[in-house]
Amino acid sequence: MNIDLSGKTVFVSGSTKGIGRAIAAQLARQGAAVMINGRTQASVDTAVNELRDADENAEVFGVAADCSTAAGVEAVLKAAPEVDILVNNVGFFDPKPFFDLDDDDWTGAFDVNVMSGVRLSRAYAPGMKEKGWGRIVFISSESALNIPTEMVQYGMTKTAQLAVARGLAQTLRGTGVTVNSVLPGPTKSEGVIDMMEGQRKDGESVDDAGVRFVRENRPTSIIDRMAEVQEVANMVGYVCSPAASATTGAGLRVDGGVVGYPV
Repeated sequence: MNIDLSGKTVFVSGSTKGIGRAIAAQLARQGAAVMINGRTQASVDTAVNELRDADENAEVFGVAADCSTAAGVEAVLKAAPEVDILVNNVGFFDPKPFFDLDDDDWTGAFDVNVMSGVRLSRAYAPGMKEKGWGRIVFISSESALNIPTEMVQYGMTKTAQLAVARGLAQTLRGTGVTVNSVLPGPTKSEGVIDMMEGQRKDGESVDDAGVRFVRENRPTSIIDRMAEVQEVANMVGYVCSPAASATTGAGLRVDGGVVGYPV
């Protein structure tokens, strides 16, 4: 399938590394002009330069802003007043037992993982509707359906994303704007690799530690390994394309089969 996003503008929140960066690179390869985002100017500049070095044809720009805040979203809107494709990717996870979670843990997770996408979608969706075409994607997680006991607050935010995405898709019925969620399973992003480094046994590689983590913590996985960030980006690249015009209000799983069927 030849996917051409030439002439389309994209904003990917939290895209200086990990899944977000892989998504930004994928959409740039498909011809879109992509706005990279991170909290610091240094991280944004590094990501933009590296993506341009990797692909001389990539049309990549950047904006430093904390999308978990209203002020940060305003900074994004100033840099990119309109987009055709919005990928609500920014997020974080923090393994912590339920009874150790305080109010700040809950509200902090909600602000980053949920309110960032709410504010950005609220700002960008009307312009997409007016043009009669647009794509909004929430990067949720299999943890939305398979709540991890080691980070209940994270699972809560990912379930909330599914609700927001579905409700927004229904709100934009018949407009040509699609809204979907993509649900990765355990994925080898930098944050997860760092976590695996801390859990490696003597003589164990990071990849082997990842397989062990999946087997011990996500034993229903069918692929029996962590996903690569590119595998998630491949799904996003499709759902952002004109080819996915009949896919909306959906939760698209790239979870390696962790969540049982049907859901």
